[in-house]
Amino acid sequence: MASRRAAIGLIALGFSAFAVIGSAAALDYPTRPVRFVVGYPAGGATDILARVIGQRLSERLGQQFVVENKPGAGNNIGTEAVVNAEPDGYTVLLVNPANFINASLYAKLSFDFLRDIAPVAAFNRVPNVMTVSKDVPAKTVSEFIDYVKANPGKVNMASSGNGTSLHLSGEMFMAMTGAKMQHIPYRGAAPAITDMLGGQVQVIFDNMPSIIPQIRSGSLRAIAVTTLKRSPQLPDTPTVSDTVPGYEASALFGMGAPRKTPPEIIARLNAEVNAVMAEPAIRARLVELGGDPLIDTPEAFGKMMAAETEKWAKVVKEAGLKVE
Repeated sequence: MASRRAAIGLIALGFSAFAVIGSAAALDYPTRPVRFVVGYPAGGATDILARVIGQRLSERLGQQFVVENKPGAGNNIGTEAVVNAEPDGYTVLLVNPANFINASLYAKLSFDFLRDIAPVAAFNRVPNVMTVSKDVPAKTVSEFIDYVKANPGKVNMASSGNGTSLHLSGEMFMAMTGAKMQHIPYRGAAPAITDMLGGQVQVIFDNMPSIIPQIRSGSLRAIAVTTLKRSPQLPDTPTVSDTVPGYEASALFGMGAPRKTPPEIIARLNAEVNAVMAEPAIRARLVELGGDPLIDTPEAFGKMMAAETEKWAKVVKEAGLKVE
């Protein structure tokens, strides 16, 4: 009996030692470079955001956060790479709107985003801007709805591609207003904006960093922002929800990690990201990119991720969209 108690004691001691070692490893983290996976090519707004935050994390933690661009399959290639990575804190994901949309848009994925990616920290929430070409006479959301209904089949809505946040922001608008437009998908926002300037398409719900230069130059006209509150970048532009109650579409960004990443490492990363978000220079840069920083817990970010995934699933279903 005594020997059995001694054995149990040794086992318990072993678990305690393991826990101490695990905590020590988290305190030492990181001891080598961290891969920061972005599911888009270099140079876009998503990539810029990752590099701004990754650079400060590198400086604070003394190890490089190396941005690794893995574009393809609508962001799914990059996400899958993180899902399949070792859950040791040395591979993290730039979580973005495609993650929430793709969960219901794609008929077959090798992973379940909410199950397989652990929330680490939120970065920011960026509005889209409902923007029209100069040929459109409407100056307000209400006038635009009336204009579309008075010109059935004649108003073209551009997007950066099928199933993108730009596309689904427009689909949500159509579903909530009954103003039916023709969707014209492009290979990215840049060619869509070119055709907006040329008058081939009449409206786009573009991410703010992409569209704001044309709005400020007067080449295109902003009608409304898609967040519930006005944007500091466009303080005189109302929200869509001022006219269409309950409408909200925004691009939520943050950091995720493989599912079984130790909670101590997630907590460390969360604390460091939140510290970066509180820095005045970073705050100013993120506002410049279109959205105020978010400072919150991993659990709170997880709830945001779930809410976004649920919201876009309803839009995907209503629009009858599916990618095989």
